[in-house]
Amino acid sequence: MNPSDRIRQLLGDLYPEQVESLFVQIGERLRKLHVPPAQGDYFSEKTITLITYGDTLRRDGEQPLQTLRHFLDDNAYDLIDTVHILPFYPYSSDDGFSVIDYYAVNPVLGDWDDVRALSRDYRLMFDAVINHMSAQSDWFQRFLADDPDYTQLFMTEALETDLSAVVRPRTSPLLTPFTKADGETVHVWTTFSADQVDLDFRAPATFLRILDVLLYYVEQGAQVIRLDAIAFMWKVAGTNSLHLPQTHAVIQLFRAVLDVSAPHVILITETNVPHAENISYLRADEAQLVYNFTLPPLLLHTLITGHAVKLADWINSLPAPTPRTTFFNFTASHDGIGLRPVEGILAPDELAQMIAHVEANGGRVSYRALPDGGQKPYELNITYVDATGAPEITPGQHIKRFLLTQAVMLSLSGVPAIYLHSLVGTRNDVAGSRATRL
Repeated sequence: MNPSDRIRQLLGDLYPEQVESLFVQIGERLRKLHVPPAQGDYFSEKTITLITYGDTLRRDGEQPLQTLRHFLDDNAYDLIDTVHILPFYPYSSDDGFSVIDYYAVNPVLGDWDDVRALSRDYRLMFDAVINHMSAQSDWFQRFLADDPDYTQLFMTEALETDLSAVVRPRTSPLLTPFTKADGETVHVWTTFSADQVDLDFRAPATFLRILDVLLYYVEQGAQVIRLDAIAFMWKVAGTNSLHLPQTHAVIQLFRAVLDVSAPHVILITETNVPHAENISYLRADEAQLVYNFTLPPLLLHTLITGHAVKLADWINSLPAPTPRTTFFNFTASHDGIGLRPVEGILAPDELAQMIAHVEANGGRVSYRALPDGGQKPYELNITYVDATGAPEITPGQHIKRFLLTQAVMLSLSGVPAIYLHSLVGTRNDVAGSRATRL
């Protein structure tokens, strides 16, 4: 089926009453689209991605995005060809993942000229934080003011609705009350925090608004688009609201639109979930890349225990890459080390051993809520450098242990990704975390 026919079919699955109108509106957008030249073939054995925040590197008198470009030019021009800049938009919380304005660059980092300058020499990965956005955004304020163009943009629910089946990634309340301009109280889905209000993709207007954002990113030089927390995108009361068929259909629709307009642009899904659920997005007509979330915790478990059987068995079970789909292999990211991906692989005592090791090395544990009201470890918050340490080893042995983990990651089939803090050997900053209450 050609991409245009796929677009019609997927629109019919999602929005059956507005297929023709939406198809025409998508076509109008694509006719106006300006796509910059591509930076070569992403699916190459030479591709290596650097993951970084836009302001991790700073130099007096220079915008951080300019500093990043100079660092790359001076130190990694022949090694790094792709750069994932974590959300560089204005934000209100969650270190960038509560976006206030999808169309702006945080002025603390630089501007769109700085982003485009990077895109001329490096393939760029942009974040599309489209499950939710900031409660302080203009979009949400217009929603609260009952602006007719925004009334269906955010997901609300009656307080008495039974949402006990919903899978939670956090311990904060799922519904947060907000007062509208007319005094009415509405309860908005807030999957991640009270400052992160969830978009409602059941409304076709929401889909079009977010499609506009993605196409704008393409025009600004994005060649890889990371769909953040995308598994939670479509919600239905009475279900777990995770990986619903409509979520897959929306991603496939994004893919079909890009296949028509910018087929070189890659979609990658960020789904910190058990392995089998994670790879359900890995399809040529959906996401060409998925984060290999099982690798970081399983590799760390292997290093701690000295036993590689589970790691080897898991690696041997991975589906082989295709010419247009593969894994995004990494050991460290801004999120820490997810534990859900090793559910069903590591036993409870093995998880407990890894958690104790991380806490002994200065790390922390974040939790998620369970339907029965309990909590369960969700992520280990520690630099991968410190995670690979141990009190009884020398600094030289520590370096060798850390480099071993990176060598395993770099040797696997897929696209390797290196977090900047791993590249430069950053250690835990416990005092900084306490000072900023993070």
